[in-house]
Amino acid sequence: MVQGRRQRVGTSYNAAMTLAWAAGALVIFLASFVMGLTGFGIALVAMAFLPWLMSPVTAIVLLTLYAFVFSIVVVVQLRRDLTPRALVDLLVGTVAGAPLGVWVLASLPVSALNRLIGLVLIIVVALEFRGVMPTRLVGRAWGLVTGFLAGVIGGAVGTPGPPVIVYVTTQGWGPRTMKANTMGFFVANQGVILVGYWWAGLLTRDVAIVSTAFALPALAGVGAGVALFGRLDPVRFRRIVFGLLLVSGLVLLVRG
Repeated sequence: MVQGRRQRVGTSYNAAMTLAWAAGALVIFLASFVMGLTGFGIALVAMAFLPWLMSPVTAIVLLTLYAFVFSIVVVVQLRRDLTPRALVDLLVGTVAGAPLGVWVLASLPVSALNRLIGLVLIIVVALEFRGVMPTRLVGRAWGLVTGFLAGVIGGAVGTPGPPVIVYVTTQGWGPRTMKANTMGFFVANQGVILVGYWWAGLLTRDVAIVSTAFALPALAGVGAGVALFGRLDPVRFRRIVFGLLLVSGLVLLVRG
């Protein structure tokens, strides 16, 4: 009788674990698809759901690792559209900001920062929809500040995309150059942040296990997004980007 009860408990546990993996795989697939399509957004999408399935810190480090690998893959694909000189100020800023963000993740609760990011995103989208977003930001200061913010936010909550996307949409680049430069920046940004996570002891065995468990859904998602990207026109691409920012901002503002 006791053995039968143990078997039932084991079966229920295995079923729950399978269901949790399926839910996580779906979230990772969709988030990776968005990144493959737009060049950002893996953490903005996934962090709305993954904290229900795993530790928020594990989720942030996992998504940073995936974003780093996927950024390299996409940059290789779009290397002819990459303009490295346009990224220098962003990279200088992110090297300065990333250590502060890593310290925030390792030391402080992130709910308040999440809500602040969500509010900023909603304001940015509102400005875009009202047609008052700047069409051109000129000067090194904008790049340095954007890179710094991306470093802080990326290190703290795994979502460096919002300030960078706002910046690149004001540079007059076409969709391919915009995506190539964004992903080129993320290679450096996520690489610096991962070094900080390693230094802070956040690259744990749990992260290794989870990243291996969800590798196939992540690869499938980013591959599907990359394949669809070439079929988008610039106007629709911009609408998708700002639509994603709006949804992400609402989720971050409500969930924290």
